[in-house]
Amino acid sequence: MASHFEGLLNDTLPLLQTDFTAEGAAADLDEPPNTGGFELVGRLVQPNSPLHMTHIWITETETPIHWVSEHQHDYDEVLIWTGSDPNNPRDLGAEIYIDIEGERRTITTSGSIFIPAGVKHCPLGINRVWRPFKFHALSLAPEYKAKL
Repeated sequence: MASHFEGLLNDTLPLLQTDFTAEGAAADLDEPPNTGGFELVGRLVQPNSPLHMTHIWITETETPIHWVSEHQHDYDEVLIWTGSDPNNPRDLGAEIYIDIEGERRTITTSGSIFIPAGVKHCPLGINRVWRPFKFHALSLAPEYKAKL
């Protein structure tokens, strides 16, 4: 007998396979050599999921990286970044930046940002990373779609 929880567990963690039109080759940007990630929640494994969430790790680098170009979404999004020092979890171990409607924020602490639908955001970039950290993008939609 099949469980009514069938299709809810994601224990395969597929590599990211989304429409990243604002980053990577589609945006004429190099893939950062110090990142990698999985789809935690989304249609690749959970076809009925109403949201999409990625998990990306970012390792050390002294080289500045322009990661994601400016874009917007038709849905709300939350970006989350967390440091890896259990003795000081607020310390990101990195310096990153993000623009929201053209206003730049430089970030060195663990945190998140809520981006309402239609708000232009990014570029998103990395100035330097001295200790690995985690980055998550939570799309309040079943699939990630960016509009340039």
